[in-house]
Amino acid sequence: MSTFQPGPLREADATRTDDGRWTLKFVRDLAHPPERVWAALTDPAQVGQWAPFRAERDLSELGATTLAMIDGDLAVDLPATVLRAEPPTLLEYAWGEDLLRWELTPTPAGTRLTLRHTVAGSDDLPRAAAGWHLCLDVAERLLDGHPVPPIRGRAALEHGWQDLHDAYAKELPGTLGE
Repeated sequence: MSTFQPGPLREADATRTDDGRWTLKFVRDLAHPPERVWAALTDPAQVGQWAPFRAERDLSELGATTLAMIDGDLAVDLPATVLRAEPPTLLEYAWGEDLLRWELTPTPAGTRLTLRHTVAGSDDLPRAAAGWHLCLDVAERLLDGHPVPPIRGRAALEHGWQDLHDAYAKELPGTLGE
């Protein structure tokens, strides 16, 4: 069992889209300027240190790419398309059937990161919230200069994923909390 402990629940909400899907809104304040956070979101070397996937190329360039979902020794390539890249404030890409929109807003203390992750159904919301919670805890440590290994796939269960999932399920509309 790891000594890594996830931080407290973060600001999260969800809304139903016009096409019947759901968008998770996940907010995180980071003590780093938008340019540093942007690099963590787009530079493949940094993405691979915190995200649930590896990026085959820089995500600040528009167009088709591949994001390899990682679970232990298993990597599954999934098609992705970078739709918008406006450094250092907006990154949007389609990943499989999902849409991810990363908004970076400067604050006096650093950056407010707002992730809007559109998923197929409400059952996916607490799973996504728990997963991004852990990934962004790892990203924050990376940005702070105290990196820990990425937490992804089944390994997330050893780092509080289930407790986070259950807590977000009680909080998010469209899930157990509705």
